Amino acid sequence: MSGYDSSGAPRVVVGVSGSLGSLTALGRAAHEARCRGAELWPVLAWEPPGGERVTSRSPMSCVQVEEWQASARERLLYALGDVFGERGPGVAMCALVARGTPGRALVEVADRADDVLVVGAGRRAPWHRALNRSVSRYCLAHADCPVLAVPPSPLESELAAVHRRNAWRLRLDARELADRPETVPPEA
Repeated sequence: MSGYDSSGAPRVVVGVSGSLGSLTALGRAAHEARCRGAELWPVLAWEPPGGERVTSRSPMSCVQVEEWQASARERLLYALGDVFGERGPGVAMCALVARGTPGRALVEVADRADDVLVVGAGRRAPWHRALNRSVSRYCLAHADCPVLAVPPSPLESELAAVHRRNAWRLRLDARELADRPETVPPEA
């Protein structure tokens, strides 16, 4: 037992990093929590820059760790504000900032069989998977509860295309924008 939960209410635990994928997962987790009548537990996991060994060697590590913890708290609050704004998630919420690797922290928090763990599936590019550890794969392999891996938002791939276009200094053809079908938000 992780010791994070004192109630027996059902929980939907979601990993939040501030990325577009994690914001999409946070929105989906809130929807799942509302549908299940569960509490929403957004978790932002953080590690000291350079790893845990660096902090044990530095005499100023206590001050730095407090600053990094505060920065992580701010990032979590900013992400919650981006997704929910003033209206909130519509369910009871217990936001956590956990020190450690994201996958391990999420699996430790979502330690009950009736929990649901929601994670962003991340980018699907082979070079990205080869270079970066996948939080969603870790959670799928190690969690004792159901895991919902939310695919990236279509807007994320469009944003990446805009970044590539800007990096290569390519012109934007306005006809491309006019040819796209109009999308309707799911809550409309």
